[in-house]
Amino acid sequence: MARSRHERLRRLGDARLYFVCEGLPHGRDPTPLLEAALRGGADILQLREKAPRCAEELVSLSEPFRRTAAEHGALFVLNDRPDLVEACGADGVHVGQDDAPVAEARAAAGTGSIVGLSTHSEEQLLGALGADGAARPDQVSVGPVWATPTKEGRPATGLGLVEFAAREATLPWFAIGGIDPGNVSEAAGAGAQRVVVVRAIRDADDPEAAARALRAALPPVAPV
Repeated sequence: MARSRHERLRRLGDARLYFVCEGLPHGRDPTPLLEAALRGGADILQLREKAPRCAEELVSLSEPFRRTAAEHGALFVLNDRPDLVEACGADGVHVGQDDAPVAEARAAAGTGSIVGLSTHSEEQLLGALGADGAARPDQVSVGPVWATPTKEGRPATGLGLVEFAAREATLPWFAIGGIDPGNVSEAAGAGAQRVVVVRAIRDADDPEAAARALRAALPPVAPV
């Protein structure tokens, strides 16, 4: 049964570890990796495909994400395709600054869906926080904190933007960009209570242990 928006927002508010992954990590079925991440403490899974995919391919690739998230009580978010949220059985969509505006993405994804937005500067973050109604995202990501090949060409923001978000944010926010078990404590020390990772789990020898280490380094979330 589809979750209500209220339930999705509740789970989002409690979330601390967000794992982003392509449909076929290292060319393999993602199910074992997704299950390991969820066992280790991931609260949200996102399917993000860099290469262009037709709708049928994305719907097919989404199945293990939807299934494993449902089995573990996690949220499943689709990257940059609000028009496929319903077909993929996703809880919502994440968009970037150059993608569909939040209100447009929300209309396409469905009013019950959650919508996340990437921010890369204080100005972008304040713009998201100041938006009203359907234009206000349900969560934001902040970064990239450190340079990362998953965001090639985008300069690192450093910990200053994390500190700014910790002071100013009035909705759930996640630090993102180059975060791994070796530096997550620095992000937490700057005020991050939630993080998004890709390689730190996807490329780990033991993804479950990596997820567990990341989550253990984060403080309990405080209400926003």
